[in-house]
Amino acid sequence: MEYPGNLYVVAAPSGAGKSSLVKALMELDSRVLPSVSHTTRAPRGQEKHGREYFFVSQQEFDTMVAADAFVEWAHVHSQRYGTSKKAIEERMDQGADVVLEIDFQGALQIKQIFANAICIFILPPSWEELRSRLERRGEDASDVIDMRMKNAKAEVAHVDKFDFVIINELFDRALFDLKAIVHSQRLKYTAQRRARAETFRALLIP
Repeated sequence: MEYPGNLYVVAAPSGAGKSSLVKALMELDSRVLPSVSHTTRAPRGQEKHGREYFFVSQQEFDTMVAADAFVEWAHVHSQRYGTSKKAIEERMDQGADVVLEIDFQGALQIKQIFANAICIFILPPSWEELRSRLERRGEDASDVIDMRMKNAKAEVAHVDKFDFVIINELFDRALFDLKAIVHSQRLKYTAQRRARAETFRALLIP
């Protein structure tokens, strides 16, 4: 099914800067809205229920899985994350561009369901820099960082399955690249035909 809005799916290893880039994009572009996922992990820092994530129990998550409420869900760092199909469809149907932060497994599942989804992978400039960023974040113990680094190498192996790749070496440059992808997708024939259907009909374009 086609919708007036676009769906941007952004994946990256933990610490690559995905969340910071998506947040900056939404601050600059009011047409881009977040898709809020459900997770079984506990909130971090200033995170709030319903804003960054819907924080649910393992039992609540199981209930949603049984009800087929998720368009995708996956195990990530010993926790579960899921995306509500209904929430995405409602926002795109209203003409909004939806950006979804997700792991690579979920991104590939989303692409199977939403054929027009634009999948973007954020890479760190090096493994050394990725570890340094995780350490500077100060949120995880050394054994957790080791696990995240191990997972990152497995995730990066799937980068060839994505439509676009951004290397987040300099934040401003990476943000420019992300904005360019979003804008260029809005100008594609299929996207313009969805978003400006009345104009196409008025011009007698099939």
